[in-house]
Formats: sequence, structure tokens, C-alpha cells
Amino acid sequence: MERRSIDVAEIFRRYGEAYREQAGPALSTGLRRVMTAVEQCRTAALGGHVERCDECGHTRVWFNSCRNRHCPRCQSLARAAWITDRQADLLDCEYFHVVFTVPEAVTAIAFQNPSVVYGLLFHAAAATLRIIAADPTHLGAHIGFFAVLHTWGQTLVFHPHLHCVVPGGGLSLDGTHWVSCRPGFFLPVRVLSRLFRRLLLESLHHAFDTGQLRFSGALQALSHPSVFADHLQPARQAEWVVYAKRPFAGPPQVLDYVGRYTHRIAIANQRLLDIDDGHVRFRYKDYRADSHESQKTMTLTAVEFIRRFLLHVLPRGFHRIRYYGLLGNRHRTRQLARCRQRLGTTSSETISRSCSRSQDYRDRHELLTGISLRACPICKVGRMLVIEELSRGSLVPMILDTS
Repeated sequence: MERRSIDVAEIFRRYGEAYREQAGPALSTGLRRVMTAVEQCRTAALGGHVERCDECGHTRVWFNSCRNRHCPRCQSLARAAWITDRQADLLDCEYFHVVFTVPEAVTAIAFQNPSVVYGLLFHAAAATLRIIAADPTHLGAHIGFFAVLHTWGQTLVFHPHLHCVVPGGGLSLDGTHWVSCRPGFFLPVRVLSRLFRRLLLESLHHAFDTGQLRFSGALQALSHPSVFADHLQPARQAEWVVYAKRPFAGPPQVLDYVGRYTHRIAIANQRLLDIDDGHVRFRYKDYRADSHESQKTMTLTAVEFIRRFLLHVLPRGFHRIRYYGLLGNRHRTRQLARCRQRLGTTSSETISRSCSRSQDYRDRHELLTGISLRACPICKVGRMLVIEELSRGSLVPMILDTS
């Protein structure tokens, strides 16, 4: 018997109210908005339309999406659009995936000061890559890259870290030629780790001294300068984990692989196994276990699952994907043209697809995925035409099975 698919929205609809009651006033307006968006996504609450095939008469109802960036259902189209937009940025060279993580002492500060610490994390990682790459003893080049913030581990615990995707080379410091890194090796991770540690700790102390950090509850004592300094002291002595994954097979594989990171949320619906008696069971990967034993399952109460999921809601307006160096937004086109000239390659062929927000979502979906939402799924010949618009919260018309 085939297992019934479940999703995060179902968990929120069943147990969201219980979580709201338990959290009480501590649950912020922003988190309440995210919960409501996930619960209402593709339901009558957001409205929609009724379609009918012009050949066989098959009728179906489509409900609107919430388009919230934390909703699992709304990421596939956004991911496809991002991949299409980034096609023009690819260079004909090796690409590397560098991950920056922080120790528990910094994670605790970030938990109560997400906007400030996330920003510092981006700044320190970007400065680290650019400084070490520009050092003539390593690469001696100006580089470009983008970074993606993740805040979760496999079991939804709070674990902020950055995924950076970097071409394996850059423009020489005088701009006259392209400097390639050694095959299969970008920059020494130990050097990256120690500079990243120094830059981020300096930034945290500056943020504390300028009153940007706030502490409450169990961390209230960190408001005192001596306690704050003592809290970070072990992090000064520890080796921070910065690692480079194996280089990509080639530029065509970069975006498909990285697209899994750019629009990933805390947990994908595919990892959910079941909801039973107020508990949620899901798959996770234990990276500390042997490869053949790494796939495991975890069971949480539904309320605890929702709490962990909401830990990863980003501050309003915060950009989780950022571009640096040669890929900086202001001069990207000109800088990439210089890179291709130095590499001796022609301009990247781009997919001329218009994905503007004003375009009908069905057109965007077909252009980006090649799958038509207008074709009738039953007769495969007719076209699905809109015959009725459904306003937000309207009653859903009774649709007879016309298949």
C-alpha cells in the first residue's frame, strides 16, 4: 500500500493552534505570519480559480500559493527562476563549494541576535575569502562568489553556517590576466579558518561595544562585558570548522547542485514520514555515523517540531543569498565580461526567458520546467481554460468527477 504523502502545512494546520496557545505572547507577529502563510498555502483561504478542458470537459480547482520564502510548497518555482537568472554568471572554469561554520559560543549569541550575527557571518566569510585569495602566496587574484545562509542541522536544531560557491580562480591583481588555482585545490582551509575566526570575533566584540547585541533569559549575564569576553574566550582557542567540498564536475553541474541550497528551507516535505497521535516522524542524516548507517529517523512532538521549524525563520527583509567581488551586483556584467576575455571564452549563452512577476504563473512554470500546466492531464489534447475566479475565502464549488 502506497504511503500517504504529508507536508509541513498539514502539521501546522493540525497543531499550529496548540503551539500558538503554548507560546503565548512570546510568539512574535512575524512568526505568526509565517505560520498563517504555510497553513493557508494552496487552500481556499487564498482564493484561486476553476479550470475546464476545452476538449474532454475535465474540471479542476487550483488554489493560490502563499509565496512565503519559508513555505516548502513555494520554493520549486523560485529555485528554477534563480537557476535561470544565474546561467549568465557561469565561467568556464572549476568551481568550489566552501562552508563556514561557527562554534557553539557564537551560535548562542546568534540565537538571540539573528539579524546582527547573520550579517557579521556574511561579512567575515566574504572578507576571509577575498583577503586570502588576493594574497600572492596563495592565489594572488580578485575573486567573485556568492554565499547562502543556512541556519539548521538535519534534526532542525539551530546551526547557522554559510555555503559559498567560488570559481577556481580570478582576475590578477593588475587585471591583465586570469589566475587559476591548482587543479582540485582552491585555498588552504586552515588559513581560511583562522582568519575567519579572528574577523568574526572582532566583529562580535565591536557589535557588543556599540550596543548592537541584546541578551535575555538564560543569556542575560552576557550583557556584562567581562562575562561576554569570558563566553567567547574558548572560541578563540578552538579550531573553527571551515571546509571545502570536492570541486564540481563542471560549470553545468554547479547551478543544479547549488539550487538545492539556495531555496532550501529547514526541512523538505519529502523527509516527513508520518504524523501520528501528536507526533511527527522524519528522516535525517547522521554525518557522524558510517555511511551505510547514516540514514536515521527522529520522532518529535508536533509542537516541538513546529518550534524547531520556526527557529529558522529569517528576520524580515534579510537577504539569505549575497554576491561578492566579481559577482557583486553593481559591476557583475562588466566584470564577468573581463573574466571571459581573460579566459579566452565567449559570452555565456543564456536562456532568454522572461520570468517577471507580472507574467502568468503557468507561463513561468512551463518556461522554467518544461511542464505545461495548461495541457489537460486527462485527454492530453485539450487546453485547461479558466472558467471561474475564486476570491479569498470563498466557498469551493462542487466539482463532479469528469474524468
